[in-house]
Amino acid sequence: MKKVIVLLSTILIILLLAATVLLNFNKKDEEKKDSTTKVKLAEVTHSIFYAPQYVAIEKGYFKEEGIDLELILASGADKVSAAVLSGDVDIGFAGSEATIYVYNGGEKDYLKTFAQLTQKDGSFIVSREKIDNFTLQDMKGKTIIGGRQGGMPVMTLEWALRENGIDPKKDLTIDTSVAFAAMSGAFLAGTGDFVALFELSASKRSLFKY
Repeated sequence: MKKVIVLLSTILIILLLAATVLLNFNKKDEEKKDSTTKVKLAEVTHSIFYAPQYVAIEKGYFKEEGIDLELILASGADKVSAAVLSGDVDIGFAGSEATIYVYNGGEKDYLKTFAQLTQKDGSFIVSREKIDNFTLQDMKGKTIIGGRQGGMPVMTLEWALRENGIDPKKDLTIDTSVAFAAMSGAFLAGTGDFVALFELSASKRSLFKY
């Protein structure tokens, strides 16, 4: 009888220990879920420049750090700014000019730039016709879809032209009437001799005749 009591007591202790371990695991899982931070991020465009971010999302690196990331596309820095200001998203990827315009506009709850993602502008010049040994001089007298007036892509384009002795106001026409998201579509429809596009849009075969 004594052996039976000892055996039953041992089994009971083992069961209690197992239950305690399982409860602790469940508790840790619940604590982990509770500590997850929801973050909504608006990006100005889907770009190869943000490839590290896409890899981190797919590999679950954000989740490992307790971040539940929701990625939203808001084409154009103006739309990204509006999304952040309205509270629809927490963070926006866009050119730094967006924060300047909002601040100069007198917003009390203005945007703040807190991190740098890239050092260069990501635009590529795409031509309607094949040009061997292209230089910026080939754009003289032509029309290029440059993006929204006051946006970083068109300002960088104007700077590059000036650096190469080309007056962006006199030597060619920069079309700033086309919305950022519609630039490739407008080019395909026949607008302009050139267009400034981000990758991957710049590499789509449908843009080329050659």
